[in-house]
Amino acid sequence: MIDIVNDKYSYPKFAVVGHPNKGKSSIVSSLALDDSVQIGDTPGTTQVKRGFPLTVDSKVIYELFDTPGFQRARRILSWLKEQEPVSADKRPKVVARFIDEHREDKRYLDEIELLEPIINGAGIIYVVDASKPYGPEYEVEMEILRWTGQPSMAILNLIGNEDYRDEWKMALGQYFRLVRTFNPVKAIFSDHMGLLESMAQLKEEWTVSIKVAIGILNNLHQQKVEQSVHAIVSNIQSTLSYVYVQEIKAEKATKEEQKSAKEKYRQEIMAQEKKMEKEIEFIWNHRSIGKVENLVIFEDIGLFSKESASIFGLSENELIITGASAGAVGGLSIDAAFGGNTLFLASIFGGIIGGVGAMVGFGNLYEVKILGKNLGKRELTVGPMKNLNFPYILLGRSLYHASIVAKRSHALRENIELEDEEFFTEQIIDSDTRKKLEKLHVKLRKGDEPSSEMIEEYHKIVLQSFLRLLR
Repeated sequence: MIDIVNDKYSYPKFAVVGHPNKGKSSIVSSLALDDSVQIGDTPGTTQVKRGFPLTVDSKVIYELFDTPGFQRARRILSWLKEQEPVSADKRPKVVARFIDEHREDKRYLDEIELLEPIINGAGIIYVVDASKPYGPEYEVEMEILRWTGQPSMAILNLIGNEDYRDEWKMALGQYFRLVRTFNPVKAIFSDHMGLLESMAQLKEEWTVSIKVAIGILNNLHQQKVEQSVHAIVSNIQSTLSYVYVQEIKAEKATKEEQKSAKEKYRQEIMAQEKKMEKEIEFIWNHRSIGKVENLVIFEDIGLFSKESASIFGLSENELIITGASAGAVGGLSIDAAFGGNTLFLASIFGGIIGGVGAMVGFGNLYEVKILGKNLGKRELTVGPMKNLNFPYILLGRSLYHASIVAKRSHALRENIELEDEEFFTEQIIDSDTRKKLEKLHVKLRKGDEPSSEMIEEYHKIVLQSFLRLLR
């Protein structure tokens, strides 16, 4: 016989229930931050209950049960009402008896799977598609849930384009303590936290636990933001300072050797970008993004493509300004050496050189050298990156990818698509931000080691840009 236990667990548990194909699995995936939850358009995708605990630092803070949909609700309610008349406080035991007596009856397998965690103490999250009209047929399953006596709330999920929330709220309010709208596919972090605040009101004994969970998740979110920014900044450092070295036999490198070295240089930089993207996806617990067919975010817009330069780079005029600023950084040291008597001519000259350098075609990205070594050996080197535009292309791509991954609901199974060009040129890296970032880029282009203070300042600037994209 099943025991009716109200406080069996040290952390809250919730059974997500309802009609088939109303978004139950999507709700579980979104709230559990778990993209391994199976989601499908075919009714009956979920056939047995499965628990998805949300674990932080090896501690479960709450658990959600993905359950099958009701199949024979009318028969079950009829059975419950045919039993001896009982008062409301005894009804949960009648539901438990139904489960025990029909456990081997395949006709009620779905209902037993969804009712068992509830009768063992899990709260109820009842999911409906509020883009479809309300129908009285739902009252049968809602009445069964009321017989369990467990704390309950209803979620209005708008799957289609129509909106029938008003009539749903009128009906659901008679059966559930709370009724909330929540779109698991479009939900962002603040939506998740808002729903948890509602769940904390379902049962007094859960309030503290869920409030603690909210605090833990807020801290975790901030940690993930910091980790993402660290990954981006580290990749910028390693990419801009990277030099590919290839040994050659003759005094000069052949065209084939130069072509091969340049290609290997590019391949390594692209591999570093892909590694960073995977690291960020891991940070945000998105394990299946790379497994979705045809889902490679920048597959058709490669790091070294003209399209990427157009979308993530700067306009020609902006490049001249940025390049001039970069050249002036170097020119100022000459002015200082002459005590300022050059009337900043060196700064102006350096600015002109920087501007012209920025105007060089996008194909001229890096420095190629032949270095003599001992015993007659020679090396062909490619790098470090000299193109003034490249850091902003790489940073823009990195910030965009990270922001999309960070905001992406774990219930979403669609491909990631690029926004329109205006989004990138206006929102990711503005002119003031570029001026601040250029100091580090100059250091890396020269092969100099930046100071910890410079790296920390760069990190803060990138963090500000990232947080702006997450709003």
